[in-house]
Amino acid sequence: MTRRISPDMTLLDVVQHHPATDAVFHSRDEQAGECLLCRALFDTVAEAAERYGLDLDALLNDLEAAADEA
Repeated sequence: MTRRISPDMTLLDVVQHHPATDAVFHSRDEQAGECLLCRALFDTVAEAAERYGLDLDALLNDLEAAADEA
């Protein structure tokens, strides 16, 4: 499977190209302890996952699923 969303994309790039992924990032806000799109918009997906203790693989899978549904 070829991913459209890669760990080295910034959150801004992901949301800009796949607006439906906004909800995925917001669903992780509570676990992160703050708004990801407010505080980590220019971080890569991998950087944000590491900084906030998020499961990178699960996050990427959820982002891909949201992009597919749109």
